[in-house]
Amino acid sequence: MNVLIIGGTGIISSEVVKRCLEKNMSVTVMNRGKHNDELPQGVKVLVSDINDEIKTKALLKNKSFDAVIQFVAYHKKQVERDINMFKDMTKQYIFISSASAYQKPVQDYPITEETPLINPYWDYSQHKIDCEAYLNTVKDLPITIVRPSHTYNKKNIMAVMKKEGFPYAHLKRLIEGKPVIIPGDGTSVWTITHASDVSYSFVDLIGNEQAYNETYHITGDKLYTWEQLTTILANALGVKPQFIHIPTDLIIKYLPEMVGPLLGDKAWSAIFDNAKIKALSSNYRSTIGYEEVAKDVIAYYQQNKSLQIVDQDYEETYDKLIEDYMKILNH
Repeated sequence: MNVLIIGGTGIISSEVVKRCLEKNMSVTVMNRGKHNDELPQGVKVLVSDINDEIKTKALLKNKSFDAVIQFVAYHKKQVERDINMFKDMTKQYIFISSASAYQKPVQDYPITEETPLINPYWDYSQHKIDCEAYLNTVKDLPITIVRPSHTYNKKNIMAVMKKEGFPYAHLKRLIEGKPVIIPGDGTSVWTITHASDVSYSFVDLIGNEQAYNETYHITGDKLYTWEQLTTILANALGVKPQFIHIPTDLIIKYLPEMVGPLLGDKAWSAIFDNAKIKALSSNYRSTIGYEEVAKDVIAYYQQNKSLQIVDQDYEETYDKLIEDYMKILNH
């Protein structure tokens, strides 16, 4: 099996690369070359930004693959370009979508692949929906769509409230004994999935005709509340967390950038039925829990001082929100 992976060094794609090699597949990775020193031996590397069509086409000239796996397409025009580029070069195109595309508010549990794709709150999810809608019209190339949910490795801080690009702020609040906001009443549950677990069933989609023109979400079976996830981090730090429950509507009034991540995703419970991927893959796994990697996550940030940054404006607004909400409660 000869596969081309667009990306290859991300949270999920790096694990898929490893699993493909274990399956004795021939793996070629195409990316911008920023983290290729992390790739395992045996991987062929093509350095190009996929959005640079001229360079990409030159590198791919006269090449063919059993499957092309696209991890870094986020807009309809990108997948349209891909289909034009790869339709005569591969037998299967695998697109990584997102479980955040499922209907919000969630109308029924558990979420299945048949749950409608409607997310009026988050443009990221809306673009993934547009990509899927286009791919479902493609007739001349078998398509497989994969919808991961919140996938992590030993570098991911699990926090329901965080500024994009500044995850360390969550650890900093715990270390300093500051309260952590939990939207709503704290009872919603969330599915997170270790990337290694995802990779085992993911590779069974590659070159599998049963997966042609099908959609699968690959998520874990482990459920946590956001308080549980924060407590796991706090325990690993050796501190006691302080929680404050604040209505989501009030949160986004103070922090409007949280509309997408909350109303479009994390404000709702995420409970998935994995029956479809389990029926296809006997290698489905949901074995690694966040409690097993929390200490590694903390060590990663402690050892990388450059990551210990916060957005001061965001944190000040966060604290102001808590202060004002406490005034409301006290009155």
